[in-house]
Amino acid sequence: MNKPVVRVGIIGAGNVGGALVELLNDPDRREALLDAATGPIELVGVAVRDAAKRRKGIPKHLLTTDVAGLVANDDLDILVELAGGIKPARVYIETALRHGGLGRHRQQGADGRVRHELAQLAHQNGADLFYEAAVGGGIPILRALRTSLAGERINRVMGIVNGTTNFILSKMTSEGSDYAAALKEAQSLGYAEADPSADVEGYDAAAKVQILSSLAFGTELVGDAIARQGIVGVRSVDVEFAQRSGYVIKLLGVAERIGDSGISRRAHPAMIPVDHPLASVHGAMNAVFVEGVRSGPLMWLGQGAGGEATATAVLGDLLDAARNRFSGRHDIPFSVDRTLHSVEAGELESVFYISIDVLDRPGVLAAVASIFGEKRRLDPVNGAVGLRGRGPTLVPHPYGADRQRQRHHEGPREARVGGLDRCVPARDRRWSRMIGWKGCCSSTRSGSTSTAWMRS
Repeated sequence: MNKPVVRVGIIGAGNVGGALVELLNDPDRREALLDAATGPIELVGVAVRDAAKRRKGIPKHLLTTDVAGLVANDDLDILVELAGGIKPARVYIETALRHGGLGRHRQQGADGRVRHELAQLAHQNGADLFYEAAVGGGIPILRALRTSLAGERINRVMGIVNGTTNFILSKMTSEGSDYAAALKEAQSLGYAEADPSADVEGYDAAAKVQILSSLAFGTELVGDAIARQGIVGVRSVDVEFAQRSGYVIKLLGVAERIGDSGISRRAHPAMIPVDHPLASVHGAMNAVFVEGVRSGPLMWLGQGAGGEATATAVLGDLLDAARNRFSGRHDIPFSVDRTLHSVEAGELESVFYISIDVLDRPGVLAAVASIFGEKRRLDPVNGAVGLRGRGPTLVPHPYGADRQRQRHHEGPREARVGGLDRCVPARDRRWSRMIGWKGCCSSTRSGSTSTAWMRS
């Protein structure tokens, strides 16, 4: 049934919530919002912990501490959830969905299973579930995948989808900071949490890959785990080596087709050629790079966090939900392609940079090179080269990631490595194709440093 006005409630009045209220109440944008929503929008309540606290731009009569009462309001058409977390936010969202309408955002999006269950609940109740700002902050990438590129066959989606790690790696690249110093600065500026593990260990990026993959390819939000590696182990020497070789290190989220029905999904540090568009994404910025069969390469760039930037994405969802409420329709959740299967990261052919600790003795590096040479995976003559000498050499033999990890304890006693410290993928200068492996063998203290290129 068509409605004369759409009534909106908001949970949370922090940076994003406050900015959203300002956007809704901006007199200069009133006509534009009316046209975009195809009807008037009325803000009926903002749920907060402390209603007595003064909040810029939010009329006092709209503030309430009764979250349950706001959600249960039969006159409420759209609920925007900005408090984050899983509980009790999930209860509020489920209640609103059962009432038949919801537009919402979560800064640290729910895990795949929760999101899947909420999407099914929304569909069963003729409601909408929107979460544009869950990936890329203010970048409208989910809307682009859901609508503008709905008819395109997408081969790959990859991007920098975590501003915290991009800020840290940018500092390590531009200023030579070590990881600990860059992380401390990120925390002091508010880019990193006191406990940054969700960001720096790749959990946040992996969750966003799951969302991007569901819209780009039709993969389910539940099921196979996404391969994940964080940036905690990235050292200044790794960043230096990348720069000397014409690369920069970024934490990438990647979802791509493998063959006719395979899908690879992963989040990990990667060495990107300096002329790749993603290499120029600095600081806390986010970017998503999409490759379609007909559209070719496309890239979205923008603020990955921040109240105003994120609020614009939330407002876009709110307007979508409002249009549906005015027209009496709702969006059908993304379709699932059940012919797809997951391809493990260890099965892929890719270029990697590998750092290995070895004993600082004559002949050790030659012994390491001979191990790979015996397996015909490394040219024993050109494979090992000095980090401070000539550039690295590409080796033309495929070699798998899982098999490489199994191989690093072979060889004579003095050649055995202390650990496979770094295993970082790299992309070639065509921007899209993964090639070979790179490896760097280095001693821990006073030894020389060398590099070897290996393929996977």
